[in-house]
Amino acid sequence: MASARERAADLGVDAVSPSIGALLSVFAAAGGARSVVEVGTGAGISGLWLLSGMRPDSVLTTIDAEQEFQAAAKIGFQQAGVAANRTRLINGHALDVLPRLADAAYDLIFIDGDPVDHPRYVIDAVRLLRPGGVVVVNLGDAGYRVPDPDAHDDEAVAAREATRIIAADDNLLPVILPLGGGLVAAAKAFVPDE
Repeated sequence: MASARERAADLGVDAVSPSIGALLSVFAAAGGARSVVEVGTGAGISGLWLLSGMRPDSVLTTIDAEQEFQAAAKIGFQQAGVAANRTRLINGHALDVLPRLADAAYDLIFIDGDPVDHPRYVIDAVRLLRPGGVVVVNLGDAGYRVPDPDAHDDEAVAAREATRIIAADDNLLPVILPLGGGLVAAAKAFVPDE
């Protein structure tokens, strides 16, 4: 993890804190996650945390438009001894990739990509989650500005909208977590057959 953090610093990538990483690992382990999507690979630090909690037969699909970031993540996964068949690194814009992923096929989705696109990522995440699956949105620095009615910058508006989308969905059980700038997490409820 230390060398992954060094690569993140060299690339100028904001890495998740150890407390956020530990929470991701707990969510993955508690849900017995087999299929996980990460929006925003960064240097692979959050991916390593996710993988540490995922089942041994699981696959992490991680999406990032920055090829250099994914190369750094791949090195980190290899150094950590993660088998190549446990990761699927997709180089592309998440807004183009997410619509191509299978509905109701994922146990956990971590959104840590371009903050301005968080609302659109959330909409896709709800479709991709299986019942009982969890979406976690890292609001980053924008999270500090969500409750401020005078904050009208693009990131604060997007963070507020992503939070609103989650809160308004009757099929999601949401919680706001005061880690970093703030996380919003929600479990997709089981809907009885009609």
